[in-house]
Amino acid sequence: MHSPINGLTFCIHTFGCQMNKHDSERIAGMLEALGALMVETVEESDVVVFMTCCVREAADTRLYGQVASMKNIPLRAESPLSKRVIAVGGCIGQRDGEKLTEALPHLDVVFGTHNLGSLPRLLEAAIKGQGKQVEVLAASSEFPTELPTSREHSWAAWLPITIGCNNFCSYCIVPYVRGREKSRSIEDIVAEAERYVASGVKEITLLGQNVNSYGRDLYGKPRFADILDAVDQTGIERLRFATSHPKDLTDEVIEKFGSLRSLMPALHLLVQSGSNAILAAMNRRYSRDHYLRLINKIRDVRPDIALSTDIIVGFPGETAKDFEDTYRLVEEVGYHQVFTFIYSKREGTPAAQIEDPTPREVIQERFDRLVDLVQKRAFELNQPDVGSVVPILVEGSSKRDERMIAGKSPKNQTVHALAPQGVTPSELAGTFVNVKIDDAKTWYLSGHVLGANERL
Repeated sequence: MHSPINGLTFCIHTFGCQMNKHDSERIAGMLEALGALMVETVEESDVVVFMTCCVREAADTRLYGQVASMKNIPLRAESPLSKRVIAVGGCIGQRDGEKLTEALPHLDVVFGTHNLGSLPRLLEAAIKGQGKQVEVLAASSEFPTELPTSREHSWAAWLPITIGCNNFCSYCIVPYVRGREKSRSIEDIVAEAERYVASGVKEITLLGQNVNSYGRDLYGKPRFADILDAVDQTGIERLRFATSHPKDLTDEVIEKFGSLRSLMPALHLLVQSGSNAILAAMNRRYSRDHYLRLINKIRDVRPDIALSTDIIVGFPGETAKDFEDTYRLVEEVGYHQVFTFIYSKREGTPAAQIEDPTPREVIQERFDRLVDLVQKRAFELNQPDVGSVVPILVEGSSKRDERMIAGKSPKNQTVHALAPQGVTPSELAGTFVNVKIDDAKTWYLSGHVLGANERL
């Protein structure tokens, strides 16, 4: 049957985590399968889909502002529609449901985190003039693995192994909008990884709100180490994963950084705070000492590993001493990258009930001081790479200079280098090149592609 989506143009605006990015690839795959064409801008689009995150208040503000602005952007002259169709999904869609259509009258479709596959049907109904379409399910009955996917890069793939979260950190709304933890079978994961490898994918990133607890619901105990082994055996060249919770990171998983050929020396291990009192208030279920012991174990196995983390500043009740504990932890660990956030109150979470008298300017001062330290340490940690030869997976041209290639090192550092004569960065995308590092900045390395007469 002919779909009214056939021949339309669409664009997707994605906020938030890697899981949202992968969900956006699935949306693109579904709409392209029905004959729609993906475009870059709202001005070119007949359909606009917002994939949303509600972890922080700023995401709410940005979404409402962007959706509201849609009514001022005229529809393209060639559009077969009389009105641009606007859809909101993801975590804000799951949380707010019909409230969104009340606040944003020109919004046409709302869908949640558990019914991604319903979007084409909901869009078709809206296009046919059947009124506003709102469908938000309380839970998903199965893992959404069979949806078509249109990946951003042919040579890289997200591979979700779990959805949902059971941790209920006191500040976090994710378990309420993503649902409880649900794992895919090992056989299903391996089969998808094998298909990716056969199609030329060079790098796979395993996804989950907490990959370390993978399999507890299926097998009675976590089996993430088994997943790493199995995916490594598919022949994938680079393997990464996100995100890791310290309470579930086992010695068995840590050992894989020393034994698996494909597992890259980079780990995002969320700490959130260096204070035991704040960690307890956050319901993180590990201590500062436990976290630091994990760091030591990881570095014993893989001394060159690049560590990254998330830190929240200004959690309710955080004292000057609590902040100093966090500051000292960052000094001690030495992260290549830290994602720093000022605490954002999320209604419906336990932390939202905690009163905090700390002045905003004090929190901001602490935040700025921490950011300065993060940048200083990141710069220092990149300096030993100067003079080394780094194999990078080319992603395309640098945003700074179209003649420069940009890619990622094994440690997930961004690397820039002038493309060799006679070849463009886009032609090299998805291939490996060896780059000798000439300079190291805070957030990237730069160098030159190794010549035929230069030694590794």
